[in-house]
Amino acid sequence: MLSTIDTSIIFAYLALMVAIGLYASRKQNSVKDYFIAGGTLGTFSIACLWMASWVGGAAIVGGTAKAYEVGISGGWYTICMAIGCLLFGLFFAARVKRWGEDGQLLTYPDLMESRYDSRTRIVATITTVLAFVGFAAGQLAAAGAILSTLLGWDYSLSLLLASGIIVVYTATGGFLAITYTDWVQLVLLFVGVVIVGIPVAISSGGTWEALTTQLPASHFNPTGWGVSTMLALGVSIPMSFFVGMDSFTRMFAAKNERVARRGTLWAAMFLLPLAVGAVWLGMTAALLYPDLENSSNILSRLVLDTFPVGLKGLMLVGILAALMSTADICILTASANGSRDIYQRFINPDVAPQKMFRISIGLAVVVGAAATVMAWQMQDIISILLVAFTINSAALFVPTIALVVSKTVSKPAAFWSITLSLTTVVLWYAASAIELAPLFAVDPLWPGLMVSLAVFAAISYFSGAQE
Repeated sequence: MLSTIDTSIIFAYLALMVAIGLYASRKQNSVKDYFIAGGTLGTFSIACLWMASWVGGAAIVGGTAKAYEVGISGGWYTICMAIGCLLFGLFFAARVKRWGEDGQLLTYPDLMESRYDSRTRIVATITTVLAFVGFAAGQLAAAGAILSTLLGWDYSLSLLLASGIIVVYTATGGFLAITYTDWVQLVLLFVGVVIVGIPVAISSGGTWEALTTQLPASHFNPTGWGVSTMLALGVSIPMSFFVGMDSFTRMFAAKNERVARRGTLWAAMFLLPLAVGAVWLGMTAALLYPDLENSSNILSRLVLDTFPVGLKGLMLVGILAALMSTADICILTASANGSRDIYQRFINPDVAPQKMFRISIGLAVVVGAAATVMAWQMQDIISILLVAFTINSAALFVPTIALVVSKTVSKPAAFWSITLSLTTVVLWYAASAIELAPLFAVDPLWPGLMVSLAVFAAISYFSGAQE
């Protein structure tokens, strides 16, 4: 277990996150500050926000566990993120910032309504909320598992502690709190996983020579994870960059188009050493503990067994930073969907800013609670996140890309493609869960995408595209 020094480092970090959230809450002067930090962030902040949002439990904890099981292909999850970030930066970042300034947009459903209509906004909002509750749940599940292992607490109690702290600083401080905490968390993540983690792994026996000569040859198979799973991840994750509401709010928060693009490309570059670090740690663990039945907490065990006092706490704080910095933006995103895209848009358009703050804080608590329940029920991190990626990508990708490639778009096509695709994915998951037929073993991403594309194309063709 942890020494007093290491335990103190972890609790000091948790207290710091709450303090930053409370400090940020005093810096907010408008709803725009709460949702997109006033649209004034620089390149480093944008890069930190990308990194903190996408590098979470699946990339570090789940990625290390997967590298333990299958080797180098365990880094594919994080590489998919780098690909998505690169593509978004090259083709979408500056454009999204321009859309935001032209239309005074704060959320992704704002954009969908500006090009389609209000009913498309509604189904886009529902899809986004479902996906981001799932994203948050995946990170909370990982944080709960880590704290449970480290502190020797029950998983449920550890999950409640992690969830409570994240909800407090996110709900009170909004996007400014997320920005401030992400500066700290990115530094801790790099120090823990790359600067400290890889050297300690090497000194513990995980040298390149030892890995290549003592591990099974299958650990060096680039498709060892499984072609079908890697293909689903390789499609759904990069696509999620183009339809994730946090991608759009991040660009709306940038100071200008150049900053939006450059910050996104910086993040793509920063992701690669983290992929290397997670794989190296996982394969070192495979060398040291070759016969474990459950690898879900392998990173915690490796740290507890091999890292010296002090550095152990620093590494664990880096892991927690990865988890918490992803969960916070997911909770804020879903909260913004409720307050901005539902309450202000359809219930009370003239709501006062202070009331919007209160509603957003309340919804952040509700979203955090929903994600906590999901994390408690489904403790498999990768499985939770794959569900969220599938819902988001399958339903929203086609109508979003249509905004870019076509000057005229069909409003009915967007509404029905999102609605029917989302319905297909949800029903497909349900049929798969009860093993209704062998057909439903196919990943729901593919039928969801096919329905979305077919419906969008058919309605656009027969009804005629319209502004």
